[in-house]
Amino acid sequence: MLATLALALAAVGSAAGAPAATRVTEQPFGSVGSRRVTLYVLTSPGGAVAKVMTYGATLTSLEVPDRQGRLDDVVLGFDSLEGYLAPEPYFGAVVGRVGNRIARGRFTLNGVPYTLATNDGPNHLHGGKVGFDKVVWDSEVVTGDDGQALRLTYVSRDGEEGYPGTCRVSVVYSLTRANELRLDYTVTADKDTPVNVTNHTYFNLAGAENGDILGHELTLYADRYTPVDSTLIPTGEILPVAGTPMDFRTAHTIGSRIAQVGGKPVGYDHNYVVNGSHQPAPVATVHDPRSGRTMEVLSTEPGVQFYSGNFLNGSITGKKGVVYRQYAGLALETQHFPDSVNHPNFPSSIVRAGQTYRSTTIFSFSAH
Repeated sequence: MLATLALALAAVGSAAGAPAATRVTEQPFGSVGSRRVTLYVLTSPGGAVAKVMTYGATLTSLEVPDRQGRLDDVVLGFDSLEGYLAPEPYFGAVVGRVGNRIARGRFTLNGVPYTLATNDGPNHLHGGKVGFDKVVWDSEVVTGDDGQALRLTYVSRDGEEGYPGTCRVSVVYSLTRANELRLDYTVTADKDTPVNVTNHTYFNLAGAENGDILGHELTLYADRYTPVDSTLIPTGEILPVAGTPMDFRTAHTIGSRIAQVGGKPVGYDHNYVVNGSHQPAPVATVHDPRSGRTMEVLSTEPGVQFYSGNFLNGSITGKKGVVYRQYAGLALETQHFPDSVNHPNFPSSIVRAGQTYRSTTIFSFSAH
């Protein structure tokens, strides 16, 4: 039914003057040092519009129709580059070389110990002090199945942020006729190295100016999760969600059990073990009853970090002058498990020299 509705929305968008195929335009968006930053605008035949800038390979805006066909921006961020240059919680960015956390910023690979920055309490987070989110990527417009797409590339040098090997990273942003935002990642390395590249977009399907995400209905296609310690590092256990507030196997609102999760601040910031065997597998479905928007997430990754925006505290003012308070947005970061480089029982995140790491995530939008 969702696919049928997406096609219907595509027909409406086309009739309203949307392009026959996805087109990409560009505009200047400031500069970082001597590097110019470009903002690319992807417009699909289905009426969706995505904006991606070269700083951090960041999704800055995503407009999709509600049940009445009205467009609204469903991701958190800023109206200008300056907001992203100040301390902020990775809004829309591609994070790496290793997204999520590494305990105490340490790991051993091939018998060699490595030490990374500890930029999240005692732990390493999202690639360190200058991760993939804080550099300007190279860019080019390419041709995809649904028209034009955007390819962003970055070379992470040997020793950058303490990681071994030179990594060549690319991500292709595609916006399909059916209002699907697709991210295709490719990574190669000349030395064995841990890699866990993901996107850190915060979604609010009602639009952030219309309240928090506690009333969003969430389904996670995961029977198990990885419990964490007080610093959000996995204990190494893989436990069933059944009988716990972590259980989203059937849809219910995010706010209905959030108080039971605990934590400081209270909320979800946990890795789920995706059930799917075929690729890309269904990861999650999010529905906002107010707008009628539904987002389906599919991925080739073994896990997904569900984060309910716990650390947003009203100190950041984003697009449209909206103050981002606690639970203003949610993130579904498709990924390898956090700290997997230190847990042999987790799926390996090591990219071997000469091998190619590929990953795909799809965010599919509809309304009813």
